[in-house]
Amino acid sequence: MNHDHSRHNGEPTGFWRSRYAIGLLVMGAVAAYFLLSEHRAHFFGALPFLLLLACPLMHMFMHGGHGGHGGGHGGGHGNHDNGKPGASPPVTKTGERP
Repeated sequence: MNHDHSRHNGEPTGFWRSRYAIGLLVMGAVAAYFLLSEHRAHFFGALPFLLLLACPLMHMFMHGGHGGHGGGHGGGHGNHDNGKPGASPPVTKTGERP
């Protein structure tokens, strides 16, 4: 009975590191295999709609990092130099540097 008790420090492990999560992943892999092997025509028929559904979902979940639209960044999305030395000056509308 020589085993390590150092990981039992009172902190619960996360769900994705538990044996239940591994079982859930294995069952999901088996279900995905049978879904694709037996219902391939249905899956490929729905694939264009899933791609169209991905567009609004990515827009909702991936735009959280820059503070929303019109958030007062003072320019736009392209100029993120944050005043670092050595950064090139912004280009004006006519294409000339100020």
